[in-house]
Amino acid sequence: MNRTTENTTGRVRPDPVTLLRELAHFTGDLERYRHWTRRLIYTPGIQHLAEQASPYWLIDLVASWQVQPEVAQEDFQVWKLVVRSDRTATATARGDDQRVLTSQDIPYTDFPLEETTLWLIDGTLLLPGEY
Repeated sequence: MNRTTENTTGRVRPDPVTLLRELAHFTGDLERYRHWTRRLIYTPGIQHLAEQASPYWLIDLVASWQVQPEVAQEDFQVWKLVVRSDRTATATARGDDQRVLTSQDIPYTDFPLEETTLWLIDGTLLLPGEY
C-alpha cells in the first residue's frame, strides 16, 4: 500500500516508510547535480529525497557551512538531521573522527523522517547507501 501525507504547503508526499523504501534503492550512480552555490554536487538519491520530502533547505544548509574553514577542511563529513516530536530539528556535522564540526537548530520543519544521515565526501553529498 502506497500511503501519502500532505505537508503544510499542501504538497502530497510519501509516508516515511515508503520514502525510506524508495531511498534504499539508491546504491550509487555516476549522475550528479550541481548545487546553485557551486560549493557541492549531489547524487540522484539526494535529489529524490529533495523532490519527495522537500528538504532542499537541508542541501542549502550543508552547502552554506562549506564556507567555514573548520567545516570545509574536512574531506569526509557526516550530516545528521534529527527531527523532534514538536517539529523542531537539529542538523549536526561530524568529521571522520566523530568530532562535532558544527550544529544548527531548525525552529520548524515538516520533514517526514525522524532522522536522516547524509555524507559529504570530497564535495559530493550522498546518501550512505550510495557510497
